[in-house]
Amino acid sequence: MTHGQKKRLGEETGQVLVISVVFLVVLVAMAGSVVDVGSWYYQHRKLQATADAAALAGAQGLINGTAVNLATQYGDANGGGVAAADVTLSATKVPNDTIRVVAHKMAPAVFMKVFGMASVDVKAKATARAGVPAKVRYAAPIAVDVKHPLLSGPGCPCWDTPTTLDLQKVGPGAFRLINLDNTHGGTGPSTVADWIQNGFDGDMPLDWYFSDSGAKFNSSQIKAAMAAVMGKVLLFPIYSETQGQGANFEYYVIGWAGFHVTGFTAGGNSGTVSGYFQSVIWQGILGSPADIDNDFGVRVVELVN
Repeated sequence: MTHGQKKRLGEETGQVLVISVVFLVVLVAMAGSVVDVGSWYYQHRKLQATADAAALAGAQGLINGTAVNLATQYGDANGGGVAAADVTLSATKVPNDTIRVVAHKMAPAVFMKVFGMASVDVKAKATARAGVPAKVRYAAPIAVDVKHPLLSGPGCPCWDTPTTLDLQKVGPGAFRLINLDNTHGGTGPSTVADWIQNGFDGDMPLDWYFSDSGAKFNSSQIKAAMAAVMGKVLLFPIYSETQGQGANFEYYVIGWAGFHVTGFTAGGNSGTVSGYFQSVIWQGILGSPADIDNDFGVRVVELVN
């Protein structure tokens, strides 16, 4: 090999070494960025869960003015990153029925520090609304006339005012007990008692519902169920119209109201439930703001876009 050939070989070897070093640096940088980006993505997922939890918790306080405190408390309990300044309230259907939470944390870099990036500000946003439901779960089968003065009287719905609901005959064979599962005809006292004590385990939409014919509230099962719910809040369907008779008698349910039970009487074909209406957060499906007209103080909470 001549001197010239040796020189060219040395030059080529040096060029390959430089290219290899550059390529190695780029490869390490790419690998490092993948690791850091993956870590930041994981942090964002965790922060999103925190924002969601804070928004849902805060939405439960929209009805009593504790939304901001609840959002920050749940944010702290689920990883932190939510301050009072990160929580805003707004109106979708009514004032302060929507809460928006922005959670943020600084996520450190590992490999990207080489390029001057020590950390990034990871953010997550969540919005929740507390609104009137279109469907509910765990309703009780005792129907209440919308014309009750504490529901539709001047300045009402009115909460925490003692009242008595009568279970007297509404129509032929109807005593304000309804078939929550929308079946036709009478339901056994044990089933009605279970609906009273535990609520109907199914979605109940606004609709026509058949009467559960007969004065079943005088049965031992229902008396026992009412005794078990003393001091508790039940969800009663509110009706505006009736039609039919006997087993075909129906109630048109337009909403629901929370009722704190304090007393119950039953004798023959008459009965009463004592207590007071109460604004409540309940389990159900949020209705569209444009489609819900009747508001009896029941709210369900959902994350919204």
